[in-house]
Amino acid sequence: MTNTKERAEDTCTLVYQCRLPLSTRTVNHLADLLRRHLKAIRSRRRMLPPGKIAVIVLAVLRHDQRLADMASGNNVSESTVRRWRDELIGLLAAQAPRLDRALKKVAKQGGEVVLIDGTLIRTQRRTGSADRRNYSGKHRSHGLHFLALTDENGRLIWISAARPGRTHDNTAARHGHILAHLRAAGLGALADLGFRGLDNNILDPVIATGYAASRTYKLTPGEKEANRVLAVGRAAVEHGFAHLKNWRILTKLRTDPARAPRLLRALLVLTNLEVNR
Repeated sequence: MTNTKERAEDTCTLVYQCRLPLSTRTVNHLADLLRRHLKAIRSRRRMLPPGKIAVIVLAVLRHDQRLADMASGNNVSESTVRRWRDELIGLLAAQAPRLDRALKKVAKQGGEVVLIDGTLIRTQRRTGSADRRNYSGKHRSHGLHFLALTDENGRLIWISAARPGRTHDNTAARHGHILAHLRAAGLGALADLGFRGLDNNILDPVIATGYAASRTYKLTPGEKEANRVLAVGRAAVEHGFAHLKNWRILTKLRTDPARAPRLLRALLVLTNLEVNR
């Protein structure tokens, strides 16, 4: 058997079509955002029109398509697709609401409570002892911890900054001054048992977390019913996380963890465009 470097006959780059399950409104929003940005910075035309660039970036975010594959299929370089992705993520992240403004908007619309929960976005394991703090013993995986707030219907309204994966929900909430912002907006919050101890104000509590059983204490029927009612009210927050994690790029982040908060805020904007269409 002899080795040869000659190419086989009739070989060429294969390109396949893939359905992008997103609305035209989302694509147009991203394309218009890019057009306004190019006009503002007086940039020359790009190698592809803004609508095509928007579709490429959305395919990367929704299907977690590899940059090299998208570049080869559109006759551009991998670095060009990476630059487009980072540029549009930055433009979208700038539209994400701040915590105080998001809560004031909920209160203005007549809302009384919001739903709060934490989640772990898995990342690749990195070498060195500095990555140990990103290991979550609860999930037995490396990742970054985020807090999210939704309204009563499960619509995402805010996402926190990234914390190491081992961060407790209460610690992340204290760093974000969640309790103070809720009191300033006159809103309450429904949370799971991971937030017990965050609000120690017995006379005027803001965060409802339910009751916890232990080896020496069993819940009464009334406490069990209260936990059931609370769980029903909190169910919508899981729907909000489910919509967010439909973006498969969050399956396991391969980007720099420092860029993760901007990515999550960009996906928050895109998620709301899809859910509220």
